[in-house]
Amino acid sequence: MSFTIAFYVHHHGSGHLMRTMQIVNALKGYQVILMGSGLNKIKQLPPHVSLVHLPLDIPEENEKVVADSLPPTGLHYAPLGIQGSRDRVAIMTDVFRSHYPLILVVDVSVEVALLARLAGIPTIIIRQHGKRNDLAHQLAYNSAELLIAPFAKSMYIGEEDHFFKKTFFAGGFSKFDQTKNDQETDPKMICILIGKGGTSINPELILHIAMSCPSYHFNVMGLSNRETHNLKNLQFHGEVNDPALLIGRAMLMMGNTGHNTVMEMASLNKRFIGIPEARPFEEQLEKAKSIEGRSGILIIHPQQLYQTNWADVFEKISSKEPDWKDVIHAAALSNVANAIINTGKNFSKY
Repeated sequence: MSFTIAFYVHHHGSGHLMRTMQIVNALKGYQVILMGSGLNKIKQLPPHVSLVHLPLDIPEENEKVVADSLPPTGLHYAPLGIQGSRDRVAIMTDVFRSHYPLILVVDVSVEVALLARLAGIPTIIIRQHGKRNDLAHQLAYNSAELLIAPFAKSMYIGEEDHFFKKTFFAGGFSKFDQTKNDQETDPKMICILIGKGGTSINPELILHIAMSCPSYHFNVMGLSNRETHNLKNLQFHGEVNDPALLIGRAMLMMGNTGHNTVMEMASLNKRFIGIPEARPFEEQLEKAKSIEGRSGILIIHPQQLYQTNWADVFEKISSKEPDWKDVIHAAALSNVANAIINTGKNFSKY
């Protein structure tokens, strides 16, 4: 019996959607449904994919919310009285009903994973770095048929418990896996990546670094120049359609230690200064720990940014070759696709 593969895609930042679209492209023989609140970011939709747009689960401007209810310990986010929450649940359960047999890949939401299980839908949860030993994560992980970690087992941090044994470590992948870098590296060029999930790499810090290192040229991607400056060694590019062209020439990359950024740096084999931001469950901090100590990779914490001798750091790291061994796996995407398909086949035969 054929089955549908659905994905729930969290709308925070851009990483969940970016990862999902790569996996979806490896599932071309199956009908795929994407559910989420940020799907309007998709520029090109593969023909085997359809979208289900979900309303946000936050209060509207004039909506009254029940404020004196204690939050349940088994859920991360379940406020009372929000119309968007009711509508989301109705839409998702209708998808579960009308497209059965179906398997749901959750990237990520404890609440959606548990909702699907209550509706009798088998789930696969994308497992991220971070301390996920709270009750809500334990319930969601326990309810899932499989956990998929989009990174190597060697990057795992934590106890090798029941959920470790339930996890399939697919290996790392990024949108740059097939990119060939044949550009000549500029030893004085540094690229700074600004993501969409919130960062301490703000214009003030960038100006501070550029002014303290006049012999280096800085290219900032993901952030437009909001203030005038007269620094000849600093250029803000905003959103860049083909960032690999700039990244390929850079001697060094700087950015936060979000999952996709780390994987992209590994794919392109770049020296990297990673700055872990505060995220739920210490996700970026744990990701930083998983790559810390490798040659050509340096972790600097937000509280250290203005105490760092940047010229000295750049000089020292430039003499080291980057070590991203085993971070990227050539078959990672096919591994993920096969794990999803095999799990779906186990249930569609009933």
